[in-house]
Amino acid sequence: MSPAAPRPATWRDIPLMAGLERAAFPDDPWTEASLWGELAQRPRRSYVVMREPGSEELLGYAGLDLAGDVADVMTLAVDPHARGRGIGGLLLEDLHRRALAGGAASMMLEVRSGNEPARGLYAARGYSLVRSRPRYYPSGEDALVLRKELSADV
Repeated sequence: MSPAAPRPATWRDIPLMAGLERAAFPDDPWTEASLWGELAQRPRRSYVVMREPGSEELLGYAGLDLAGDVADVMTLAVDPHARGRGIGGLLLEDLHRRALAGGAASMMLEVRSGNEPARGLYAARGYSLVRSRPRYYPSGEDALVLRKELSADV
């Protein structure tokens, strides 16, 4: 069964988003309070969620910060049990469409240097390395700053 299309996140999604944060990023998850803060920044911040059709289980979610001609991917999380099904790509493509509709010409993001699956997803979608941020994450891991120029054929 293929997942439902991404839809805008609501306040009711926050507990599930926080649970997914803990599963996807056990070393450094966002809290429910930080997710509330993110959703409170709409319309500048835009969050989407994906579910399995007919299920309350959250497969993934992603967030976008749109402030001018450069949009930032705030986060992208996929349930560890649902990885490898293309959910991350669907979420990222939805963010690209939202950014274009909001007037952005490019997207930027940070990814852990050791997160090979995420790096592969971003490379396959046209992101390239801008620079590295040494010891960016609390664990001491470097962040890679990536950028993609957007076009109408995202």
